Amino acid sequence: MNEIALQRAMVIFEQAYRAQQKGEIAEAVRLYQKSIEIHATPEAHTFLGWAYSMLELYDQAIAECEAAIELDPEYGNPYNDIGSYLISLGRPEEALEWLDQAAQAGRYDAPQYPHINKAQAYEMMGRYRSALKAYDAALAIDPFDVTTHLAKYALIGEMN
Repeated sequence: MNEIALQRAMVIFEQAYRAQQKGEIAEAVRLYQKSIEIHATPEAHTFLGWAYSMLELYDQAIAECEAAIELDPEYGNPYNDIGSYLISLGRPEEALEWLDQAAQAGRYDAPQYPHINKAQAYEMMGRYRSALKAYDAALAIDPFDVTTHLAKYALIGEMN
């Protein structure tokens, strides 16, 4: 691995991330692509996928996440993101397979997210008890996540 190329790629990746945070999605896409050209990383592919998803280009987003998985099968974020995109596409059953893989991944920045997304998929499918279990799994990882607590209690309210 060329350390200089990796460092250059990471600087550009950070620029892309800042552009994305400012809502400059086209610029973020351009910069993520440039970062990947210099030195492909699973993070750059995953975040490029996220940028594509913000443009509702879900096929491209999924392809980028698959490229990230090829580079590092232990990186959980792209599995979760694919699951999230499939939920957005109204395909919750397919999403569950990817979210299960995300939950089992060895390297994950926010391991509660696959469980939160699983809960959403289960809700779409009308499997409310499974959704509650998924919310509980997320809260076991991050018990202070107010949004997850609110989603769980909203579901309980709908069930009553």
